[in-house]
Amino acid sequence: MLKKDQIAEDYKKIQDEITSGLEKLDGLSLFEEEHWERPGGGGGRTRVIQNGNLIEKGGVNFSAVYGKLPNAIKKAFKTDKDDFFATGVSIVLHPHNPWVPIIHMNIRYFEMDSDNGQSLKWFGGGIDVTPHYIIEKDAQFFHNYIKSVCDKSSPEFYPKFKKWADDYFYIKHRHETRGIGGIFYDRLTPESTGINWEGIFDFSKNVGRSFIPIYTELVKETRYKKFGLDEKQWQFQRRSRYAEFNLVYDSGTKFGLETDGRIESILMSMPPMASWVYNYQTKPDSLEENTLNLLKKDIEWAK
Repeated sequence: MLKKDQIAEDYKKIQDEITSGLEKLDGLSLFEEEHWERPGGGGGRTRVIQNGNLIEKGGVNFSAVYGKLPNAIKKAFKTDKDDFFATGVSIVLHPHNPWVPIIHMNIRYFEMDSDNGQSLKWFGGGIDVTPHYIIEKDAQFFHNYIKSVCDKSSPEFYPKFKKWADDYFYIKHRHETRGIGGIFYDRLTPESTGINWEGIFDFSKNVGRSFIPIYTELVKETRYKKFGLDEKQWQFQRRSRYAEFNLVYDSGTKFGLETDGRIESILMSMPPMASWVYNYQTKPDSLEENTLNLLKKDIEWAK
């Protein structure tokens, strides 16, 4: 039977693997680490990399927190119970080069006591890509790769979690998706998946360990592509949409703020610079317009 301490330890190892891999990939900057404690219980390791060859700002965070649920979360979970435990790894990378995409990943585990005295627990997470410029072959590579990760656990996972991501990462007030999606899943249990706890945990770790090979391929060519002021301005525009989603819709941001998480770690996902140009319009038949036309739900990238 899985134990929460073992889950946390394995997640910490994945954080180590990812930060080591990213330092090699960047080739210049190293991660700075901060250990922090949550007033209500638990804490984490925040690792941030800035001003590198590849990454302008990025974070790979681990946390394992516990304590009493605030009333707003209890109401959302429809429970009167207080005690909870949550652990996970969360990543967001903002690159220098506008041709390199923003990438986000999260793997997490949550448990609490339910009203019938049993432990209520589940896994959640996902990985998604937000290109400033959508390059179709890269989008196809990403979706094919993450589909292969899903298929190792269940052929039902990718189509279900891909649809979930399309719906979740949708900026309703802009009528566009945040990027090209990926997978998103929550509340995975043996009852909801037909897979035992060990199998679900293996899937969670496989998603985590997909990060470095995926990102390595996505930046292989794009990191060296030339750009100018127009491309940077477009990058700042796309970053503003990313910020809007995280502040308005993102459930992880809301959970962290509601549970007195460390604010610097919670808002690590925000871009270093963004721009809100009034009534920004793309030029007809431009690469920018093409990207907007592809920020739609239900595009079948995997072949």
